[in-house]
Amino acid sequence: MDDPNTPASSDAQQDPPRRAIKSFVTRAGRMGTGQIKALAELGPKFVLPYKADKLDLAATFGRQAPVVLEIGFGMGGATAEIAKTLPDHDFIGCEVHEPGVGALLKLIDEKQIPNIRIVQHDAVEVLRDMVGEGVLAGVHIFFPDPWHKKRHNKRRLIQPEFVANLVKHLAPGGYLHCATDWQPYAEQMLEVLSAEGALQNTSAGYAEKPAYRPLTKFEARGLRLGHGVWDLVFRKK
Repeated sequence: MDDPNTPASSDAQQDPPRRAIKSFVTRAGRMGTGQIKALAELGPKFVLPYKADKLDLAATFGRQAPVVLEIGFGMGGATAEIAKTLPDHDFIGCEVHEPGVGALLKLIDEKQIPNIRIVQHDAVEVLRDMVGEGVLAGVHIFFPDPWHKKRHNKRRLIQPEFVANLVKHLAPGGYLHCATDWQPYAEQMLEVLSAEGALQNTSAGYAEKPAYRPLTKFEARGLRLGHGVWDLVFRKK
């Protein structure tokens, strides 16, 4: 979800009242031939159709295992690495952008990763319609759009209402792991997550990067330039 294109706006324009939070920002993307082929050949097996019907997770993956939802996996590199690192977990990735879906499908094939499924739809609606309450072992939200301009901050995904809804879908002891490279957003995340009574911080503030989360090329470049990255890991009480 790094560096998405945002709609043109001016200071004189006003956002419509009570704008619904979405887990994505519309952006253009060009599909490569490999991604197109992966979508056609692997999509029927690994892409779950969006529908207003709760998933049977055991039937979806063919086994009983802890399930982690990732919201906005971008081009899927980190998702693939995490799923390969944690073969005893199953992963559902939500991403609306087709090039990213195609890219992750390619990785699933190349690296032979059986424990990933994809829903190409807004994660807010996927949570509401497809995920039962109390069933997720974890949720990953890595580098969501920071909406840098102050007047756009209300469009950020990590808001009290969204977090309260998200917590309903976590099993007791389930975790929420967020990461951002924008310090003002990290501060907002810490404030919002700390204020949610059903969550408990696993650290005294920001967390050390968990070993399962790989360093992306974008992140590594930023760290070399002295940019910060903030991880937050909270657990459901």
